[in-house]
Amino acid sequence: MPAIVVGGSVAGLATALALSGAGYEVRVLERSAAPPEGPVEQAVRDWHRPTVPQAVHSHSLTSIGVRTLRRRAPRLFDALLAAGAELLDLIEALPPLVEDRAREVGDDDLVALACRRTVLELLLYRFVRDLPQVRLEHGTVVRGLALDSAGERVRGVHTADGEVLPASVVIDATGRRAASRDWLASAGVPVAEDLVGPSALTGYSRQYRLRGSGRPGPLNRGNAAAGVWDHYAAALHPADNRTFAVAVMVPTGDRATARLREPGAFVAAARATPGIGAWLAPGVSDPLTPVNVITCPPNTLRGTVTTRQRPVAGLFAVGDAACVTNPLYGRGLSLALDHAFRLADLLTDAVPDLALGQAAGRLAEQCYAPWYAFAASEDAQRAAQWQAATGVGRAPAQPQPQPQHGNGPSPARVRAASLTDGLVWRSVVRVVMGLSTPAAAFGDEKFRARVEQAPPIDPALLPAAPDRDAFLHLIAAAEGA
Repeated sequence: MPAIVVGGSVAGLATALALSGAGYEVRVLERSAAPPEGPVEQAVRDWHRPTVPQAVHSHSLTSIGVRTLRRRAPRLFDALLAAGAELLDLIEALPPLVEDRAREVGDDDLVALACRRTVLELLLYRFVRDLPQVRLEHGTVVRGLALDSAGERVRGVHTADGEVLPASVVIDATGRRAASRDWLASAGVPVAEDLVGPSALTGYSRQYRLRGSGRPGPLNRGNAAAGVWDHYAAALHPADNRTFAVAVMVPTGDRATARLREPGAFVAAARATPGIGAWLAPGVSDPLTPVNVITCPPNTLRGTVTTRQRPVAGLFAVGDAACVTNPLYGRGLSLALDHAFRLADLLTDAVPDLALGQAAGRLAEQCYAPWYAFAASEDAQRAAQWQAATGVGRAPAQPQPQPQHGNGPSPARVRAASLTDGLVWRSVVRVVMGLSTPAAAFGDEKFRARVEQAPPIDPALLPAAPDRDAFLHLIAAAEGA
């Protein structure tokens, strides 16, 4: 059966890989040029991605993404490890105050893959390119859908060159553009409203390479050295081949921190952040990129992928075209991989009719809705805290309670309990890594009881970041290079 995937980035390539294994003949239509040939490191340096600006920023493949690659694409997973990606055991980050440190059932699932997004995407591209059932086409722009006379079934796509390319299945993998919304509207099909929750966050990030082979400091999150404080956040993610990325995140519109785009100010702020300074000490690492800036997009669950949308038979969306969650949480790549293969399972030997479209809506809600709700709620709370501390912006309204988010203990109580209780810590990590939904983990009665029983934590034991005044002074006093 013929399928067209519009968009050849991670989500589109993963969907092509998954559909090829489900018996489809797949054409991937990508508007940009193909990535460079040659050795991986050189190709990564030469690959310019104007249509994917987030590619240069920090990324992480969480446990759900690792599990998907291990089960669904083991040869690709092995190729990533051979290219220098590192499998991280998150149990190494078990907090020091947890007394019982023996490994438990399920701990082997708590892993993450340290790998630059460009390396992962390049190897995925080369893997998919070599599949006999997949045809990759570059420089092709899709302008709309070709539908049947009733406007209820996909027949293919219209390209900017005036061609009609036939297909029984069309996948929107156009990223945050979510082009299928415009395709449907242009065809006169009503488009369901998106759910949107502001992220209210701007990130500054830079990639580095270690000079030595060891880690200069511990990873308190297992896959990162990170923290969120009352006026900013920062994270260091190790990647492949001794590389790592540092991101410093501040409220969107915070003019006082705009100098973070300058290398000197960025390094001063990062070095003063707990867990990160040792990695940027003189002689320890070298920068690979300039400081890149990104205004994080709002959390968005596209109405077109939910059961609220009247299905058009044969049209589906994956990745950011289906749901965007704040990059601060590092879930995007992993959710896209998981959804791509589960969607292919649904489409295997199936007739692309309205019933299948409704089933795909239920699947998309299962894959994305808990994480959209969780991210929107977390961002609203964080933005309110940052607004109170900085006076920048307007705190977004709290989203309506979502059934997926549950009504468990307060985030502050959970964070405190996770520092001393291994069960609580594992439950939190499973949520962060996408293995458990917030409702399942935080609604568990044993989890709630352990949170309530946990002793209070002495604030002096927690790593302290610079307060707002000290942070701004560091930025203002930093040298310009």
